[in-house]
Amino acid sequence: MINVAEEYNYIERAVLVTIKFPALSFDEINEHLDELELLAETAGANTIAKFIQSLDKPNPATYIGKGKLYEIQQFVEENDIDLIIFDEELTPTQTRNLQNILNRKVIDRTSLILSIFAKHAKTKEAKLQVELAQSTYMLSRLTRLWTHLSKQYGGIGTKGPGETQLETDRRILKDRIALLKEKIQKIETEHKTKSSNRSEIFKCSLVGYTNAGKSTIMNLLTNANVLAEDKLFATLDSTTRYCKFENKEFLLSDTVGFIRKLPHNLIASFRSTLKEVELADLILIVIDISHPFFEDHIKVVLDTLKELNCDKKDKLFVLNKFDVLKDKNKIEEIIVKYPQSVIISAKEKLNINQLLNKIKESIEKQSKIYQLRINAGNGKLLSKIYNLCDVKSVNYDGDTVIIDFVCSEEVFNTLSK
Repeated sequence: MINVAEEYNYIERAVLVTIKFPALSFDEINEHLDELELLAETAGANTIAKFIQSLDKPNPATYIGKGKLYEIQQFVEENDIDLIIFDEELTPTQTRNLQNILNRKVIDRTSLILSIFAKHAKTKEAKLQVELAQSTYMLSRLTRLWTHLSKQYGGIGTKGPGETQLETDRRILKDRIALLKEKIQKIETEHKTKSSNRSEIFKCSLVGYTNAGKSTIMNLLTNANVLAEDKLFATLDSTTRYCKFENKEFLLSDTVGFIRKLPHNLIASFRSTLKEVELADLILIVIDISHPFFEDHIKVVLDTLKELNCDKKDKLFVLNKFDVLKDKNKIEEIIVKYPQSVIISAKEKLNINQLLNKIKESIEKQSKIYQLRINAGNGKLLSKIYNLCDVKSVNYDGDTVIIDFVCSEEVFNTLSK
């Protein structure tokens, strides 16, 4: 199922196509196309040209109008173009019509992102998740490619018992989707078992727009050796590492990056990987503030967190790459707009202690002072309290130890048992 571009070295020549709707400015459209170009480059294609058409709504048959379609047709024939990429999701009918007219491979943004995920999937879990997303995407796009056999020829090999080949394909694909979901569920159960073993420790999760610097921050704070590349979706698998700052301990998780128009199939398929976000006590939203449209990126991240039902969790905006921010005067304005934030440069290791102090403050905010009366002979429990909590005082009353300590409610409930 996974179509890995690395199987051949040929770099496809591509053109990019989008519609400018009235609500969007040309600056926004060009930024969208720049991002699409970076996606194409990540997938292994070289962008030769970009086409924009101003329309109120897409053409239901070909997405773009006849005049623009003819212009693209002439260009692809004269410039040896292999691939046409549309920035929006196309319907199966639009894709088929465009390929028939242009006589070239036509894909949409969703298909492009799926191919990048397939290319970057390394672990068993990531491969299963990508295949599930691809299969779900394909199921809605199965067309009557096979029914002509029964109409034209009939007889042996053209029908199942009462079903066309299309129905057979759908049934096979649905069975495969069910099997993939079952396999992913098993992996998710394993994750839950591991997570329960570390539930007493404060958990932070790095989320953000793809290529914002999450993996660089992860490596800086934990020496995790997570792949950190200047490419979209370099990280697909969640990585969790132990961290300690002063007397505070926490777990830090890195997750797959979010992006504008992230296919819903991918969010659904990667829910097991994104469980780390759901389990987090603090979500660190990493944003590249040097990007001219970073506020759009913040909106995308917040919308995705809402889709994951994580929008009510404690959040800290980690505004990264301020070393390459051209207009430094904007920093004060940004801080006023996002008070729950810290401005850093992970690459230059600037203001990292400020970030760690913010995490420490969040740990302390979610902690309370508790008291337990323990038998002095219960050394195991006493040791656990010293390891997991901030002990404030210890008093003895005969064979009983009265201990006051600071910890989260979750840790206290575990200790009480």
